Amino acid sequence: MSKKVLITGGAGFIAHHAILHILKNTDWEIVSLDRLDYSGNLNRIADIMSDLDSKTKKRLRVVYHDLRAEINEMLRADLGEFDFILHMAASSHVDRSIQDPMTFVLDNVVATCNILNFARKNKKLELFIYFSTDEVFGPAPHNIKYKERDRYNSTNPYSATKAGGEELAVAFQNSYKLPVFITHTMNVFGERQHPEKFIPKCIISARDGKKIEIHSDIDKKKAGSRHYIHANDVADGCLFLINNREKLKKIEKDYGGAKCPKFNLVGPVELDNLELGQLIAKSVGKKLNYQMVDFHSSRPGHDLRYALSGDFMEKLGWVPKVSIEKRIDQVVKWTLENDRWLKV
Repeated sequence: MSKKVLITGGAGFIAHHAILHILKNTDWEIVSLDRLDYSGNLNRIADIMSDLDSKTKKRLRVVYHDLRAEINEMLRADLGEFDFILHMAASSHVDRSIQDPMTFVLDNVVATCNILNFARKNKKLELFIYFSTDEVFGPAPHNIKYKERDRYNSTNPYSATKAGGEELAVAFQNSYKLPVFITHTMNVFGERQHPEKFIPKCIISARDGKKIEIHSDIDKKKAGSRHYIHANDVADGCLFLINNREKLKKIEKDYGGAKCPKFNLVGPVELDNLELGQLIAKSVGKKLNYQMVDFHSSRPGHDLRYALSGDFMEKLGWVPKVSIEKRIDQVVKWTLENDRWLKV
């Protein structure tokens, strides 16, 4: 019998890639739960569905709901039971979290509690994946890459609320025996990303010859760095976890008494933002026009370097399958051909 999966925030950037990946690689039925806010866009789903056959299209159902409100009995009955839940819905922009922290508490903590409450009443649920972020660990010193069980050090309301949602997920596993996995990932990019993000902004700047700001240290000499990962690779990592769930549930069972396995989904290499901008400009076919900016002054609450260790997932048998250079080139060329996605 085909499995049934609920994906929250399905019209969002990362989740719509997950929907497409699951549709292409399984025979599962998918329900996308979304409130279609600032970051949600049904045109993403329309885009990815356009090349699929009618039988595949029928396996996706889109349901409107704002998770800041509980899933009531009427909606619960309409949604039915699920084998898997991927909780990807979140507010995720650091600048906006600094301006309006309470919205992030509602979206990332309260909403998480509501979907967890729904999940614990699903009698056939095999796995709940909470989609967290590298930013819960805070800034990474030189040569340090955080492992799954390292301490947290949130430096802005976004990361703090994601950590709060994560701890709720852990609590639901401990309190209700809810089968939970937690993933950490960082700086996801890909087609149809919101133009406020760094990579789409770089594409626009390179195409139009405009100057792009590269956030750097206080001396304006060293650019900030990240492990960038394509959304398709994140989706592939999530599917790997689901397909190996029974084996992986036992893997960290005795880790300091913690029963909730955690997994870092990490890009293949670390790039600083200047290197990334130059890769993008090369794909556009133009020279990068840039200005180094002291990130401490320009973006309080942001961190110069984030870094996760992908060693654990590699040991388990998963790494991204495509090089970062090829992924960047693919995204740049696709975006230039579909430049409506560069418009706010």
